[in-house]
Amino acid sequence: MKKALLSVVRYVWFAALVLFALGYLTSGLSKPHSASTDSQNSAANVSLSDQTESKNHLESKTHLEGLRAVEASLAQSWETQGVVPAEIADWLTICRRMSLSLVGNGLSLEEIRSLQSLPESEREAVHLESLLNDSRFHDYWGERWTRFLVGADEGPFLVYRRRRFRVWLSEQFAANQRYDEMVKRLVAAEGLWTDRPEVNFLTVTFDSNDGQPDPVRLAARTSRAFLGLRIDCLQCHNDFLGNVSLGELEDLREGQQSDFHQLAAFYTAAKTNGLQGVRENQVDYKYQYLGTDDEINVEPSVPYSADLLPKNGKPRERLAAWITHPENCQSARAAVSHVWALLFGRSATDAVDNLPLDAPVPPHIDVLATQFVKSGFNMRHLIRLIVKSSAFRVSSRAESEITELHEDAAAVFPLTRLRPEQVAGSIIQSSRIKKVDRDSSFLVQLQKFGDTNDFVKRYGDMGEDEFTGNSVTISQRLTMLNGKLLRESISDNPVLNASSHIRRFSNDDGQAVESIYLCVLNRYPSNEEREHFVNRLKQSGGRLAAIEDLYWILLNSTEFAWNH
Repeated sequence: MKKALLSVVRYVWFAALVLFALGYLTSGLSKPHSASTDSQNSAANVSLSDQTESKNHLESKTHLEGLRAVEASLAQSWETQGVVPAEIADWLTICRRMSLSLVGNGLSLEEIRSLQSLPESEREAVHLESLLNDSRFHDYWGERWTRFLVGADEGPFLVYRRRRFRVWLSEQFAANQRYDEMVKRLVAAEGLWTDRPEVNFLTVTFDSNDGQPDPVRLAARTSRAFLGLRIDCLQCHNDFLGNVSLGELEDLREGQQSDFHQLAAFYTAAKTNGLQGVRENQVDYKYQYLGTDDEINVEPSVPYSADLLPKNGKPRERLAAWITHPENCQSARAAVSHVWALLFGRSATDAVDNLPLDAPVPPHIDVLATQFVKSGFNMRHLIRLIVKSSAFRVSSRAESEITELHEDAAAVFPLTRLRPEQVAGSIIQSSRIKKVDRDSSFLVQLQKFGDTNDFVKRYGDMGEDEFTGNSVTISQRLTMLNGKLLRESISDNPVLNASSHIRRFSNDDGQAVESIYLCVLNRYPSNEEREHFVNRLKQSGGRLAAIEDLYWILLNSTEFAWNH
């Protein structure tokens, strides 16, 4: 009797386990039937408190006024330049753009089904708030900003911890830290590079200055990253070609060697003090300018708007206060320019780190900079304004001919190639029904980490060149056509791969084709595409091979490899 009872218990547990596994594998394959269930109310993984906070923010006076100002600026710009903006894209296209720019891959089928349970007018806003509160966003932007601030290399051994710096930046994005506070902590950082991760902004330059922060490299990085100015050439000579204008904004002059080295002088106050790490000391900078016979003492100063520089305080703290001063419009423009480029995949100007003082920027960038400062340097507020604007939501297609003027005026969404890590992330995500994040199993997370690193190494890491428009190389095409990652992602794996789940649990071939399109391209197939591939599935000798072939075709399509 006892053995029989134990046997029954085992079978019950086994049946429960099988039902649980089936539920996991089939979740997300079919459309939700009602918006009233608990799972639908948790659409896109936004908690109730996050939704309430986000709704209050979106309805706030500051946000609405800012959005109206941006829209008015865009409309005025389009009218002035005589361009007609494209129609607003469909919600799935816009949500794919958000996912690619904020977390580095497209939507999962699970996310799409959850969003479909909501009224269409709410889907974009809910997905945006979900992404802003997602650890994937914090980690992805942490890496992207790390490349922008300290580069992609591992730097000097022992005294530089790139991973610590990246994790610290991720934590700043997770906490929605004010941008100006982040900049102040970077510029005026003190302590050890292990327990004060922001110090790595300085220690990455140790290898070029005998174990001390390199003021020349730091001045160049500061001017590009925080000011949007390329003044590197002034290191060696005055501006003979009229490319750099500095001085007072109302009365600009040619850039001088002294402008660069006076900026660099601030960083000579940062000294390595043994086990205490980097500490603030006295400014001690000498330099022999071109055409002179002797070195002279160089006092720290700023290249423009010197009246905004505090008179007293520690040297680097004074510099940080000047960079982040609310009236330093150039610094706000530089931050907006970089966020815009991350969201669109291309700079709003010729280069993300080149906004000359004597050259106008697009009017909407100026408006966004004003709103950014007005919001208290709130990064998420800035992202919301850009993503909710018509510039981000317009289609890449138009009834009339699209010219370069349309893209420059933000009248169409620009076509941009996905970065290598975006390609890898999108391949991996398309092969899973559920989104791959920190809540995924350890095995899935470990596999994603290893597969992404291996793919990017083979595909080609772009390093610091965030927004280059290089064409596809032969090796990149071969990596996609014959690569290990793509092959393993579409193969028959009943535990992990979406191709196996779709084959086993789709109601019919039409649903299978639809699910694959949603997984890979984040859109529904056209009637012609649906009919063609449904016929191919019916006529195929093996349904599994046909589904894998469709996955392979879509993953190697031009549409998959571009943001649009």
